[in-house]
Amino acid sequence: MTTEKGILRRIYLVAVGMLLFALAIGFKLVNIQVVDGDKYRELSEQRVYKSFVIPANRGNLYDSNGSLLATSVPEYDIRFDAVTVSQENFEKNLKPLSESLSKMFGKSASHYAQDIRRARAHKNRYYLIARGVSYTQYVQMREFPMFNLGAFKGGFIAEQRTVRELPLGKIGERTVGRGQAGLEGAYDDYLKGQNGRRLKQKIAKGQWKPIGDANELEPEDGLDVVSTIDITIQDIAHHALLKQLEKYKADHGTVVVMETETGEIKAMANLGRTSEGTYYEKRNYAIYESQEPGSTFKLMTMVAALEDKVLDTSDVFDSEKGRIKYYDRVVKDSRYGGYGEISAAKAFEVSSNTVFSKFINEGYKSKPEALVNRLNYMGLNQKIGLEIKGEGQPHIPHPDDANWYGTTLPWMSFGYGVSITPLQTLAFYNAIANDGVMIKPRLIKEIRNRDKVVEHYEKGEINNSICSKETASKVREMMKNTVLRGTARNIYTEQFSMAGKTGTCLTGYGRGDGSSEYIASFAGYFPADDPKYSCIVVVTKPDRSLGYYGNIVAAPVFKEIAQEIYTDTPTTNEFEDVNVDYRNVQKDYEQFYVTAQKYKSIMPNVEGLPAMDAVSLLENLGLKVVLKGAGKVRNQSITSGVKIKSNQTIYLTTS
Repeated sequence: MTTEKGILRRIYLVAVGMLLFALAIGFKLVNIQVVDGDKYRELSEQRVYKSFVIPANRGNLYDSNGSLLATSVPEYDIRFDAVTVSQENFEKNLKPLSESLSKMFGKSASHYAQDIRRARAHKNRYYLIARGVSYTQYVQMREFPMFNLGAFKGGFIAEQRTVRELPLGKIGERTVGRGQAGLEGAYDDYLKGQNGRRLKQKIAKGQWKPIGDANELEPEDGLDVVSTIDITIQDIAHHALLKQLEKYKADHGTVVVMETETGEIKAMANLGRTSEGTYYEKRNYAIYESQEPGSTFKLMTMVAALEDKVLDTSDVFDSEKGRIKYYDRVVKDSRYGGYGEISAAKAFEVSSNTVFSKFINEGYKSKPEALVNRLNYMGLNQKIGLEIKGEGQPHIPHPDDANWYGTTLPWMSFGYGVSITPLQTLAFYNAIANDGVMIKPRLIKEIRNRDKVVEHYEKGEINNSICSKETASKVREMMKNTVLRGTARNIYTEQFSMAGKTGTCLTGYGRGDGSSEYIASFAGYFPADDPKYSCIVVVTKPDRSLGYYGNIVAAPVFKEIAQEIYTDTPTTNEFEDVNVDYRNVQKDYEQFYVTAQKYKSIMPNVEGLPAMDAVSLLENLGLKVVLKGAGKVRNQSITSGVKIKSNQTIYLTTS
């Protein structure tokens, strides 16, 4: 009896324990559903559903004539949900779908039929059909049998991404830029647009499948930026620089061409040498590389001396047989024996270091801060302030500096001890061509939303007047004579006039191991009497055994660019009529947009379009384009209105 009572007691205890356990479970379930229900439901949904960002298409980047410098091309990955399609629709459409895929991508229809059946057998909800298809192919595939039933009934999944392409390739790559560099980075706020969002569902193996065909938030394309770059002048500058770098086996070099009156940069080429001896757009040397300019800085010290009335151009100085000693250092002229007694103007033409050091040292020795203040007043200690990142910091030494010595002043006279970028130097030379008015260089003309102008930039910002018109006139005559009979007489031609100053600067001279190298440069403008363009050429570390003087290495690049521009650009009146030119650009833009929207499967008429726009349009239609020449399309090998075949080749001839 006692044993039975013990057994019953244990049964009761177990029953009570089970009841309490059941009550605890019930309480927890109620607590989860009622109290924390929303929290756990949200976590559950986050694990199953997720909102993904759809990157917006970046706006196009154009040159000043409407040709593409950078554009966003959409690409698509096409996948197939083999589970969602009903058996009836699957069997009905599998054969025609496979045949359509075979025609587009080249593999046999049986290959696609077998793979799609295998995907259905394995219940694959994310089977890859094709990767990286163009927009035209995507539109066609949406209409394929089975796929035309949509995402739920037809299992069609399309995932879009955009690829940034530079139609000019490597030419001007650093100026155009990628990421946060160049024009792409400088005007990213305009170009980037507004991203969209799309809801996706998590399926097997960590994959995410889009829900439906619609987006939660549609992406908004970025605005278009019209730059000041002219691809024709850019091409000229690029190849002229490249040829000279290869000839002299230089480490790197840069060229900038700027429109004198407006400050618009028409070309900016930057090429660096690889270990294999080839050249590519390595860094933007024109903007970032602040270094000793050498004798191109003589223009700055000459202007300062004239403005401060410490000399006149007719003042005569003895070049001291090409050697003058200051303390323990000697200033030397490149010509052994010097130039005898010559005027200050002649010293500029022949680039006499001894004469420049003499009149600067004599004129400012008792008040060196006067020269520094004058140079600073002319803006030579300030950055230009371009939107492009990475501008180098100029440096003008001051008498209060700890490293100011008795030799600092005479050495500054011919460009040593100071530091300045090529573009900052060019801005000063451009100001002299503009009667002393300093105009801020610029790289942008307009911001556009398709055919609508959002913002227009008329002219570069006027910073200040660096000198009087009288002084500007005097030094312009000196620069003209430098080409006519001075250090740059080797580039003189009767066909057109040029004005400028050569520069040859020793670099790395503090090593003391005999490994010093040179920087060759030439800065100026053309035509000499009515400047339209200013230009600077800097070639860094050419092979000393081949040549290193500015007149030999850099000046010929300047001449070639000037000659090509004289030959290829319109007459003065046509060139200055910017409004007429740009109305044509707007017309080209509108024609391109209308054509791109209208033609999907037949050959469009691209005659009259800029070549780069025509190439972009036709390649997006799945064609292979062979382009001959540059400019606008004159003839196309396939007549408009003809049905397009996949991978068909079209030949374009330009005017």
